[in-house]
Amino acid sequence: MDSLTVVVPSRSRPHTVAQLAEAFRDTCTERTWLLFAIDEDDPACGEYRQAVSSANAHGLRVARVTQPSGTMVSALNHAARQLVDAPGQVAPEAIGFMGDDHRPRTKGWDRAYLDALTALPGIVYGNDLLQGASLPTQCAIATDVVRALGHMAPAELTHLYVDNYWRDLGAAAGMLSYLPDVVIEHLHPMAGKAQWDDGHRRVNQRALYEQDRQAYAAYWARHRDRDVLAVRQARTGVAHG
Repeated sequence: MDSLTVVVPSRSRPHTVAQLAEAFRDTCTERTWLLFAIDEDDPACGEYRQAVSSANAHGLRVARVTQPSGTMVSALNHAARQLVDAPGQVAPEAIGFMGDDHRPRTKGWDRAYLDALTALPGIVYGNDLLQGASLPTQCAIATDVVRALGHMAPAELTHLYVDNYWRDLGAAAGMLSYLPDVVIEHLHPMAGKAQWDDGHRRVNQRALYEQDRQAYAAYWARHRDRDVLAVRQARTGVAHG
């Protein structure tokens, strides 16, 4: 059984398919899949298709799913729905998220994530060497929790504050695990580990920060109790509606 599938929303960076696939090959010890979530209106859509085909030709577990057009959050949620609801397919035990600028460095990180979710079904994250324990800029979530919530991240968000949501939800529900010795490095320009490209500039605008900050504050105020209850019920196997 494929126990973990990691969704990577990406736009205009098809070169990251090979880079992440190689990182997964070098560090995964389980049947972990890498699923790129891309937009059909991305000018590089065809290049993603070719990159995924090439990775699979070399025996790597890489797939892609497309949405017509949207945001990082809509791409993430679309991919998660495909994993949870795909007819005739068994859902993975956990669904992960990484940005296309994350790179797993610790051998067996996927096994460590799955072990953590077995001990405490919920959300697990590692050390990105930038935010560390303060924010889960990458994570894995038990599939039963994703199913109970109906999303990986609130649809009201565009790109930012998803990590705040995972941190706050995990802490409130008592289901957050941080693995400081498991390194999933974040190659972000803010850490001096990458150049600012159009994608980074687009999603790090002050206006977008403010938009997502307000959207998250409003969402959390309205839905905190509902989401925490859904997660707790998913953990205990209690039916919920």
